[in-house]
Amino acid sequence: MSAFATAPVSNASLLERRRAAVSSGVASSTTVYADRAFNAEIWDVEGRRYIDFAGGIAVLNVGHRHPRVMAAVQDQLERFTHTAFQVLAYEPYVALAERLNALAPIDGPAKTILFTSGAEAVENAVKIARAATGRPGVIAFTGAFHGRTTLSSALTGKVAPYKRMFGGAPANIFHAPFPIAAQGVSVEDSLKALDFLFAADLHPSSVAAIIIEPVQGEGGFHPAPDALMTALRAICDTHGILLIADEVQTGFGRTGKMFGAEHWSVRPDLITVAKSLAGGFPLSGVIGRASLLDAVEPGGLGGTYGGSPVACAAALAVLDVMAAEALCARADLIGARLRERIAGFAGRNDLIPTRGLRGPGAMIGFDVVTADGQPDGAGAKAVAGRALERGLILLTCGVGGETIRVLAPLTIPLEQLDEGLDILEDSLRLDIA
Repeated sequence: MSAFATAPVSNASLLERRRAAVSSGVASSTTVYADRAFNAEIWDVEGRRYIDFAGGIAVLNVGHRHPRVMAAVQDQLERFTHTAFQVLAYEPYVALAERLNALAPIDGPAKTILFTSGAEAVENAVKIARAATGRPGVIAFTGAFHGRTTLSSALTGKVAPYKRMFGGAPANIFHAPFPIAAQGVSVEDSLKALDFLFAADLHPSSVAAIIIEPVQGEGGFHPAPDALMTALRAICDTHGILLIADEVQTGFGRTGKMFGAEHWSVRPDLITVAKSLAGGFPLSGVIGRASLLDAVEPGGLGGTYGGSPVACAAALAVLDVMAAEALCARADLIGARLRERIAGFAGRNDLIPTRGLRGPGAMIGFDVVTADGQPDGAGAKAVAGRALERGLILLTCGVGGETIRVLAPLTIPLEQLDEGLDILEDSLRLDIA
């Protein structure tokens, strides 16, 4: 029974209540209702145990309820929960900004501003870029996911379900194709499309920023090629355009580096962060060159809950855990174990066909395909469903939902990682498909 219920509940009864009370606009990938969790395990309201390969969509790199995070939060709760940083500032916000500035791959002095959600961070990065350059245009990429608010969904490179029903997008947002070799798009194709964009729709002098994920998240776990980033940096430097790295999903050890942009040979001007920053507490931010963060007049940025003191305390503990437990190195260890095992699935005649194993560190994805090699979104969804029945939480992504992505906590015990991989393998078997 759930600790929050006054009478026995079940997943089915909660689903019925949800349908009556909650907007259908928010979707859930499972019909399971969580009751408690620790590290890489979750128990539902019926007492069933699951291994978590989703991590709350990359939010729990340090696992559920890490003791150091919980202790830091409890200490802050005993002090105060909210003042609004714009009214009465507090040390945890300042201390976190100092640590992020020191860690981020930004050239020169850096500054940080904190918000609540990833989409909010993206919107404010665009505001900062427009204020700093005096230009309106922003270029993003197909397949990108930058959020669901009006501006961030316009930047998102996928129509359904993020744009289809919501009217026209804001002006001055443009897209270029993201290079994915398996989909027939090369770096040269992407750069040529940018040339066409500059010739047909907007001059580079009208562009404030180019925003890109170091590894596309919802788009299918495709890393941004270094050749593309080198070319984009050169374009930005030539024309005074700012380069924004959207690190909402790739940050804080997921790729084997503190920030995914550290895999590039070039550095961004602004970085958006959220998700695993605060170990499950709502917190996001923009880190960037100090001169850019100071381009906005006082009061032009902020938010009532931005940089919550409780979330800041959690984030400081997350950074402590990452250092103490060497989680960037552990992401590489976990990733190597995942890649070795998943690579063995390909080509087996007793398993559903898979291909395209990819991703740095522990940000691992692969595609489910049909017998003739075509992306199979329905097949990937079915695999995730069978895994759930067997006690493994999996997510899918990709343009057609064909990609299975693994976002297990970086603190997961290796025996639980192997247990989850056993379930994944079993869920791919043709004789149960």
